[in-house]
Amino acid sequence: MAINHWPAHERPREKLLQRGPGALSDAELLAIFLRTGVTGKTAVDLARELLEDFGSLRALLEADLNQFCRAPGLGLAKYAQLQACLEMGRRHLEATLKRGDALTDPITTQRYLVARLRAYPFEVFSCLFLDNRHRVLAFEELFRGTIDGASVHPREVIKRALAHNAAAVILAHNHPSGVAEPSRADELITQRLKETLALVDIRVLDHIIVGDGETLSFAERGLL
Repeated sequence: MAINHWPAHERPREKLLQRGPGALSDAELLAIFLRTGVTGKTAVDLARELLEDFGSLRALLEADLNQFCRAPGLGLAKYAQLQACLEMGRRHLEATLKRGDALTDPITTQRYLVARLRAYPFEVFSCLFLDNRHRVLAFEELFRGTIDGASVHPREVIKRALAHNAAAVILAHNHPSGVAEPSRADELITQRLKETLALVDIRVLDHIIVGDGETLSFAERGLL
């Protein structure tokens, strides 16, 4: 039976409007994104099949172009649409973050960093540059690869901080393994950056490690 023949309270779009997006299952949310099904399958049927094939909604959202376009009912247009939706979400988080104090709103800060860094299959070292009221001036991804003293260059971090006229920074990088515990190299580079940035009167407020579904704050752990 086509979705438009379903009772109104069971149709994903009407359900979302009446009860909010949190009331929908992953398949129902995906069905709204898909809009239509394929021959013999409603959008919800197709969504359930896609979630089973990919393993999860997250896996589908993080699929690369080739993986995504091989799936039935998807293609270049849907991939472009999905990437636009994901980027709008990231920009919404960034705009929310820039309106407030990054230190007094750690949840938004960590959500933003997760959205930016979690999906990378390699380590990415980045910085949130802050003004003297701890408002976000900019976010930049600075280094890629294994995070250690050889791959993270304090001089480049200072250069970018001065370019933004930053008074403070929050360091961040991801652990593709999914485990957010800091390594000895993480601790050493944090201390090195803290000492180097202090020479130009820029404070390191935190270093956040992004894992799979979890984050670790050096400041909260007492490692700064």
